[in-house]
Amino acid sequence: MMPEIEDQVEDAVVRLPGMRVAYDGAAFDESALAATWTDQLQGWLNQAVAAGIPEPNAMVLATADAEGRPSSRTVLCKGLDDRGVVFYTNYTSTKSHDLTATRYASVTFPWYALHRQVHVRGEVEKVGVKETAEYWAQRPRGSQLGAWASPQSRVVDGRRALDNALHGIERRFADVEQIPAPPHWGGWRIRPDMVEFWQGREDRMHDRLRFVRNDDGWHIERVAP
Repeated sequence: MMPEIEDQVEDAVVRLPGMRVAYDGAAFDESALAATWTDQLQGWLNQAVAAGIPEPNAMVLATADAEGRPSSRTVLCKGLDDRGVVFYTNYTSTKSHDLTATRYASVTFPWYALHRQVHVRGEVEKVGVKETAEYWAQRPRGSQLGAWASPQSRVVDGRRALDNALHGIERRFADVEQIPAPPHWGGWRIRPDMVEFWQGREDRMHDRLRFVRNDDGWHIERVAP
């Protein structure tokens, strides 16, 4: 590493304890909540889009394997309704193995610029074949080819192996106008039992309001920051 870069890195590490952002969000109380968690999440998502947040539908997916070892990664929300939130992936990936083993997951929408985040937690289920096909048809051709070519989460012998796999898939479907979805690819839906809306406030006295589901339906509760 170059000396000047080392100095910058060392300085950044030294300054970490003092790095903080002052949150100045408006009050967020129970009267401001929409009637359902779905409407509230859609409303905040709309505001994130209007604010120009990069990839506002990005969410951090947390899973755990059968031994309880956690993993997290960013995925894109591609479906939102009263059944839950949906993302798509390779069913042979690490995340899918985790979800198959535990049937439970959480996602967090991190809208840092708005001093907001939304946390969704619940059981998971696979998205139906018809719904998956409808979404697949909307994907760019390049993304469709990539889904066929990539053995997601498996160790590969260098970048060339991936490029060669993609070239092979391009030749395979060169004369195919509508590429079908791979049998190993599809959607997961998180059916929430808890959805928390977090609004940053001054002095770290943040507002945290939750929709919590039990046998009687959905209830609202406030959580200390």
